[in-house]
Amino acid sequence: MDLSTHPHKNVQNWLFFTAAMVFAMAVIGAITRLTESGLSMVEWKPLIGAVPPLSATEWERVFGLYKQTPEFIRKNSWMELADFKHIFFWEWLHRLWGRIIGLAFALPLAWFWIKRQIPAGYKGKFLATLALGGSQGFLGWFMVKSGLVDRPDVSHFRLAAHLLLAFAIYCVLLWLAFSLKPKNGGGTFCQKRHGWIAFALLTATITWGAFTAGLDGGMVYNTWPMMNAYWMPPEVTGLFSILHDPAAVQFFHRWVAIAAFIAVVSFGWRMKNFPLMGMIFGQVGLGIATVLSQVSIPFAALHQAGAMIVLGLMIHQLQTLHAAPKECSLSSKSL
Repeated sequence: MDLSTHPHKNVQNWLFFTAAMVFAMAVIGAITRLTESGLSMVEWKPLIGAVPPLSATEWERVFGLYKQTPEFIRKNSWMELADFKHIFFWEWLHRLWGRIIGLAFALPLAWFWIKRQIPAGYKGKFLATLALGGSQGFLGWFMVKSGLVDRPDVSHFRLAAHLLLAFAIYCVLLWLAFSLKPKNGGGTFCQKRHGWIAFALLTATITWGAFTAGLDGGMVYNTWPMMNAYWMPPEVTGLFSILHDPAAVQFFHRWVAIAAFIAVVSFGWRMKNFPLMGMIFGQVGLGIATVLSQVSIPFAALHQAGAMIVLGLMIHQLQTLHAAPKECSLSSKSL
C-alpha cells in the first residue's frame, strides 16, 4: 500500500468496511421484517441485550413477555417456544449486528484520532456520522414500541424512518469514503442536477417500498404490469390512500419506481455508467419477481440489497460530479 500517493487509504478502507456492514444490516433487517421477527424482543437493553437467553428458565421468561404483546395475542397465539426461538434469533441478530457496527466505527475512529490520521476537515463529519448511528438505535426502539401497545405490528411510518436513516448512514459513509479517493475527470452542473433528481426519485421509491412492507401491501395484487384487471386499483382515492391503504401504497410504489427507473437509466446513459444502468434494470426485475412471488423472502431480501447497490453506484457517480461548475455548459443544457 503506497500511502505517499494516497495518505488516507486506511481511513477510506475503514469507511468502506463500515458501509459494507451497514449493507449487511439492511439485508438482515429485511429478513427480520419478512419473517415478522421484529417484535419478538420486548425488552430494550442496549448493553446486556447482546447476550441471548442461556437457560430454559430465561427462554420461558422472554417468551412469557412476548405472549403479552398484541402480535402474539392477535396473530401468533399458536406459537410454541421452538417457533418463538426462530423469530427471536433474527431480531437478536439484527440488534447485535447494530452494536457491532457501532464498535466497528467508534473504535477505529478513536484510533485514527489519537494517531492524528484523520484528514483535515473530517473530524466533525465523522462525529456527526457517529451521532447518526447512535440515533438509529433509538429510532429502532421507537419503531418497535409502536407494535407493543395496541397493535400487532409496527407503524409503517416509523419503519420507513428507520430504513431511510439506515440508507442515509450507508450513503454518508460511501460519500466520505469516495471523497478521499484521488479524482479523475469531473462533470457539469447539468449532469449533477440530473443525478440528484434521479437520487430523489430513488429515495421516494424506497420510502414507499418501506410503506408497502410495513402495511403488507406486497401481498395484494400479485400481478404485473396490471394490478389484476386494473391499471389503477379502486383503493386509490387520494393522498390519504397512498399513505395508508396497502393496495394504493403498492400502486404508488410501482409508478414512482418507474419514474426513478427512467431517471436513473437516462442519467447512467448520460454518464456512460453501464454498471448503474445494468443494476437498475436488475432492480426492477427483482421488484417484479417480489410481487409475482407474493413477497418470497429471497426475492424481497435481494430487492432490498439491490436498492443498496443502486444507491451506492449513484453516490459514487454523484461524488465524481461534486465539484461541477455552477452553470450548465452550452452543449449539455438538458434536464
